[in-house]
This record gives sequence, structure tokens and C-alpha cells, in this order.
Amino acid sequence: MDRLFAPWRGEYIRSSINESGCIFCEKPRENKDRENLILFKDEKIFVIMNKFPYNSGHLMVVPIKHTADMAELTDEEMLLLFRFTDYSIRILKDKYAAQGINVGMNLGRVAGAGVDQHLHIHVVPRYNGDTNFMPLISETKVISEHLERTYEELIGEFDKLKKGV
Repeated sequence: MDRLFAPWRGEYIRSSINESGCIFCEKPRENKDRENLILFKDEKIFVIMNKFPYNSGHLMVVPIKHTADMAELTDEEMLLLFRFTDYSIRILKDKYAAQGINVGMNLGRVAGAGVDQHLHIHVVPRYNGDTNFMPLISETKVISEHLERTYEELIGEFDKLKKGV
């Protein structure tokens, strides 16, 4: 049997055991944006990198309000949720030359939501050929860039949004 050393999986497994409460409520409150991979945050919305991404640049756009039900969002929160989804798409196309983007929500555990009590939108850059033999043969996904490097590439673009540019 072949083995691929992936020490980050241990952190993922431990985090799912140790997490109590909602990560989408806790992480923005910690004021450790860089450590928590938060690219943008205000009083109603934030954008966070997926710590265990499908592809480099996998982002999530999240309302600050803790809810699993879109009907509980105000019109302003709904607008911001989709406005920042659009910003995220534009930034990924510009900074990563994404050839396509998957945008989606998994509402409820049976729909595939890992965090099912706090809605969020996934924004995943896609490329021709990014589905190679590794996931098919060995059930292994290759991530081409370290999370810290991705953060450095994207934070400047999200900082411009804070300044209104």
C-alpha cells in the first residue's frame, strides 16, 4: 500500500474533536484574522479561507449573524453575502487566473454541510485539468500552494475593499 504523508490531516481531525461551538461565530471574535485566515471582516460579513481547501484559494463568505436559515438574514445581510461572493470571484479571477469558479452552499448536514448551523457560501477557483489522476486513483487531492502564501496573495485585494477602492 502506498502512503502519502499529510501531517495537516492530524490537525483537521483534532480540530473536529476539540471544536465546541460555532467556528464561524468564534473565529471573527478572536481578532486573530491572519492566524484564522480571515481576509475581510466588518460588522455584518466576513470572508475566510477554507483551512482544508478543495483548491488553493478556496474561500467562504459568511454572515456574522449565526443562522442556518437564509430567511433570517436581513435584506442588507443578503446583499452583502452576495456582493462579497462577487468580490471574491473577481479577486480569484484576477489574482489566480481562475478559468472557472464553483460557488455553492450546503444547507443542512444531509446536503453536505460540515458546519450546518451557520450558513456560508463556498467560492472555489477551478482550472482546466485540475481534476487529475490523484483523486481518482488514490483519493488524494494535491493543493499547489501553502495557505500562508495564498493569504499573502489575497489579503492586499481584500484590504482595498476595506479602504473603499
